Order: sequence, then C-alpha cells, then structure tokens
Amino acid sequence: MDLSTWLAFFAASWAISISPGAGAVGAMSAGLQHGFARGYSFTFGLVLGLWSQLLLVGAGLGALIVASSTAFAVIKWLGVAYLLWLGIAQWRAPAIGMRIEAEGATQPSRRSIVMRGWVLNTLNPKGTLFMLAVVPQFLNPAQPLMPQYLVIAATLAFTDLVVNAGYTAFASRALAALRTPRQMRWVNRIFGGLFIALATMLATVKRG
Repeated sequence: MDLSTWLAFFAASWAISISPGAGAVGAMSAGLQHGFARGYSFTFGLVLGLWSQLLLVGAGLGALIVASSTAFAVIKWLGVAYLLWLGIAQWRAPAIGMRIEAEGATQPSRRSIVMRGWVLNTLNPKGTLFMLAVVPQFLNPAQPLMPQYLVIAATLAFTDLVVNAGYTAFASRALAALRTPRQMRWVNRIFGGLFIALATMLATVKRG
C-alpha cells in the first residue's frame, strides 16, 4: 500500500471511528459503569471485533455471509438480540453509577468487558458490509494482500483506540459528576434506550 492510499484510508478510519454507533455507545456505557481504567478494556474488545470482521472478509467468508440470506439473517438477529440484552441490562442497572467501585462492590473482570466489546462488533453485519464495500477500494491486487490487510488492521485499531479513549473518558469523568440515584437512573435509561434504538436500526439492515 503506497503512502497516498494509506493517507486516504487513515482519513476514512477517523471518520468511521468518530461516527456515533454501537461502539461509541458501548464505550461510553463502559466508562460510566466501570470508570476509565476498567471501562477502556471494552475498546480492546471492539478492536478485536474489527479484526474478526476483517479476517472474515479477507478469508472470503464475509462475501458468503452477505450472499447467503440465511447466514446474513442469523448474524443480524444475533446482533439485534445482543444489543437488546445490553439495552435492557443498562436500563435496569442499579442507580449507583461510579460509586460502585469506591464502595467495594464486585466488578466484572477486564476479560469479560473485553468479550462484550468483541461480541458487539463481531455480531454487527453493518461491519461486514463496510469491510466488503470500503476495504477493497484501498487494496492493490498487484501487490501481496497480507501486508496490506495488516496495515489496514493496525490503522483501524489505532483510530478506534484513540477515539474511544475520548468517549470512555467523557463518560467516566463528565457523567461521574451525576451523583444522586435519580440522576444515575436517568443516565442508565438513556444509554439503555440508545442500545435498544441501535438494535431497532440494525433490524432494518438488509443485504446490499
């Protein structure tokens, strides 16, 4: 991949990472619930999910999923169900916000938080559609593909790690100022509603 092509993809990666979506909502939700240090683990899961999508596309399975109505529907509805589960869990979360860690309450392991991020991005057929529609435009078939895929994977990881660090920090610090149970209850319901809205949007996605 030559420098001009990489710069174009680098710019596109920033736009993709900054765009509001399930990853941004998940990163802010993790920051709200667990603070920055632990909540940022969610972003590593998101990156692993991106890499899983890229691996599927590189192996040709992404095209198969998009071509097969059954495979596409299975992935899509699993993603919808997962977003709904996240939304309901967030809606019903205890209204204690950032004080849970200070009070010594049991925190989920970083591994489990990473897994949530991985599942969220892996079960998103919109990610597969993006990888199939956008990534090939930056590939040079006359050159070895593996190094190009590695550059793309590293670029996507870098922009996602930087952008979601901002989302997580915002939630962990700005929203941590909300102290009363009533305030935290409303914040939980807002994030829960966002997850449910994203599930509804994902349900409308069709094969392109």
